[in-house]
Amino acid sequence: MPITVQGIYACAAVSDFERALAWYGKLMGRQPDDQPFPGMAQWRNMGAAGVQLWHEPEHAGHGQMTIVVPAMEVEVARLAEAGIVAGPDLGNSAFGVIRQVTDPEGNRITLAEPPKGFVNV
Repeated sequence: MPITVQGIYACAAVSDFERALAWYGKLMGRQPDDQPFPGMAQWRNMGAAGVQLWHEPEHAGHGQMTIVVPAMEVEVARLAEAGIVAGPDLGNSAFGVIRQVTDPEGNRITLAEPPKGFVNV
């Protein structure tokens, strides 16, 4: 029997929690939905998933997450306006547009725009 999933969170560990809160607020375009306890913040209901930020200096800077976006150009422009510069397109026509940003701790966030007509089933 397969696992029953109610939700999935991508996580990033950071050493400077307050600086990371500000940076991820820019990345997400809003402040976190809540901070259930000290050293943890989360952005909920982002598509079918969420993002969590953890104050864990011993693991900081080693994380990766992928955020699927419907329109890369729109997101890259929004991020640039917030002071976050995305790297060059790493994708190809078969897999869509892929760009990356790195948070101040070194965690890598991949932004992915699926190719036109792609259906996730």
